[in-house]
Amino acid sequence: MISQSNKSGLRNPWVLGMMALIAVVLSVNATFIWFATKETRSTLVERDYKTKDRKSNEEVLSELRTQQALSWQTEIKKPAAIVMGTPTSYEIGIKDRDGAPVSGALEVVAYRASDASKDFATSFREVAPGRYQGYINFPLKGYWELHIRVQRGEEKFAVNTAKFMVAETL
Repeated sequence: MISQSNKSGLRNPWVLGMMALIAVVLSVNATFIWFATKETRSTLVERDYKTKDRKSNEEVLSELRTQQALSWQTEIKKPAAIVMGTPTSYEIGIKDRDGAPVSGALEVVAYRASDASKDFATSFREVAPGRYQGYINFPLKGYWELHIRVQRGEEKFAVNTAKFMVAETL
């Protein structure tokens, strides 16, 4: 018979299990609250994440004016299909505003938005005036971009490609 004086309900395994579950949930929540209010900041988010590596508006506008003043044109010959782990040949042509070839140092940075630790840079060699050739070996499948940087003396020019897919196999 169930009554207020009968304490045998507390010995029921279901009641004990529910009480244990409630105790675990409350202790986990208390732990989360303690970590959230702890004085030390998490290292997942840097303190200056909003301003780190940002340029002022004037610096950005200055770079845009410089790029427009140079008016260099790029032509990129890339393969139709790119496979992970296979060296892929690229040929890049660069001409100045008047159509004359631009000779200088060319570097290509392969950028992967989902995993910055896999980004890498490759220097291309000049095979003819204004014509650069190099091989890029993408270590992971997925979407990549190429950031092309060329420097001739003090002049610097940069252009980015659209995203493209690197397949695991053909």
